[in-house]
Amino acid sequence: MDMRKLVGQNFARIRREKGLTQEQIEERSGFSQQYLSGLERGKRNPTVITLYELSQALGVSHVELVKPD
Repeated sequence: MDMRKLVGQNFARIRREKGLTQEQIEERSGFSQQYLSGLERGKRNPTVITLYELSQALGVSHVELVKPD
């Protein structure tokens, strides 16, 4: 599986489950809504640090973003 797509799908799923918008994650993380949109579509290749920061904004472990279905 393409890790970019996996991370994007997990990020989008968790964000929706928590009832958060991309704009709210932007405020919490500092990443632009445009970046977050690209991430959710599997178009971004996040670094380990980015994964950690996004997981903090979501309130989950960074492992949740890379865990297969």
